[in-house]
Order: sequence, then C-alpha cells, then structure tokens
Amino acid sequence: MKQILYRSLTILMIFMHGQGVFAQETDSVPELGIYEHLDAILPDDLVFTDENYNEVNLKQAIDKPTILALVYYECPGICSPLLEGVAEVIDRASMELGKEYQVFTVSFDHTEPARLAAEKKKNYARLVKGQDVQDHWRFFTGDSIMIDRLMNTVGFRVLPDGEEFIHPAAIIVISPQGKITRYLYGIYFLPFDLKMAVVEASEGRSGPTINKVLKYCFSYDPEGKKYVINITKVSGTLIIVLALALFAGLAISSRRKRSKPQNPS
Repeated sequence: MKQILYRSLTILMIFMHGQGVFAQETDSVPELGIYEHLDAILPDDLVFTDENYNEVNLKQAIDKPTILALVYYECPGICSPLLEGVAEVIDRASMELGKEYQVFTVSFDHTEPARLAAEKKKNYARLVKGQDVQDHWRFFTGDSIMIDRLMNTVGFRVLPDGEEFIHPAAIIVISPQGKITRYLYGIYFLPFDLKMAVVEASEGRSGPTINKVLKYCFSYDPEGKKYVINITKVSGTLIIVLALALFAGLAISSRRKRSKPQNPS
C-alpha cells in the first residue's frame, strides 16, 4: 500500500507541473525530472538498434527536425498514453512526416530487445493514417552506456522502481544539426505547438512564408510550456500598418483635391 501511494504521489507531482518535470540544475546528482539542456548537441557516436535490428548512429540519422520520445516499451503507466499522443499529433499535424520532420522513440530500459521495439511500432503505426510512419517513425533500443549518454545529454532523468521506472512525460525537439531546441511536456500535444517547434528546429533552412509569419507572431512561453501570440509584435505591427494606411489615405485624398478642376468664379 505504501509503495502504491508513493508511486501515485510521484506521478501526481509529475503531472502537476505541466505533465512533466521541469527541474532546476543543482550540484547534487538529479534523480527524477527533466533538466533542460537547450542548445546542447547530441554526441557523434550514439549507436542504437532500430526495430529492424539495424545499428544506427543517431546523430547521423538526424538530417531533419526530429522529435525524440524517451519511454520504455513495457511501461504500465504514462508511456502508452504519451505514444498515443505522439501518434495523434502526427496524424493531425499539417506537416509531412519524412519530409518536414521525423520521430525517434528510444527505450531507456537497456534490457528491452529490438523485437519489442518492432511490436510497439506496429501497435502505434496503426493509429496514424496517410503518413509514412514505416520509414520515419523509428523505434530504438540500446545498451546501458548509450542510453545513459543520451539521457544525460538531453537532461532526462528517471527513477528505478523495482522492475519499473518512474519518469517524466515529454518529447524533445532536435534540429537537423543535432541540437536540442525545444521540450514539449505532457502526453497530449497540440498540432500547432509541434508545428512551431519544428519550424524553430528548422531555423536557418528555407521554409514556406507562412512559417516565417508564424514565427513572427508567436513565441514560446517557458513557464506555460506552450506557444502564445506575441502581443507586442502583433499589436506594434498593426499600429504601424494602420498608421501607414491612414497616411496613404490622407495623401491620396489631398492629391485628389489638388487635381480637381477649379470652378470659374
């Protein structure tokens, strides 16, 4: 009973903070939570095994904005809802998987085999329609050394609990250069938030004009963990546009008055 209560309270603490753990770095070794390492670069030699039993260098495989989901496949708790949330946002997002971004799911349990990754991929791939999940939503397993290095790089800390783990819920966005650009917390993700995170990760690369407009009008709120409209920029732009329109209207009106023929007296 005490163990159940302890785990329930821990999970409740995770969900109370944006359905994830956003922790502060301390001098002591962190035990549970997400310690944001924005701008950190993935190591060049992280090698994992994908669902097809291929050894893959993670850094080399990231050639476009990449969504990283850290889970363990036999999780009885929030991993399944998180992966369902990932499947749903892939399905709903107005982006082409494989062209604009890709998704990597990595197990942080080194005892889980590639066979299990393949089984989980089949389960969640069925939830996505009209996207190339076979080639661009990849499921990985790895040894303890590679897993520890990856988790330390991204700041993802779990707490072993017998044969299970207590862990935060989030996805991590990585740029084509392997740089961590954004953390999105929870088990449910808005298509707009994913779109904006992918646009940010693509910074420096060409993109549709609408992406530039979105980046101008919206900014990321680190406290609320979501994208919000940038009132200052938008209102300032509207004021300038209205002022220019008023000035143009007055100039045209004045020109028309001057060009009217004068009635003879």
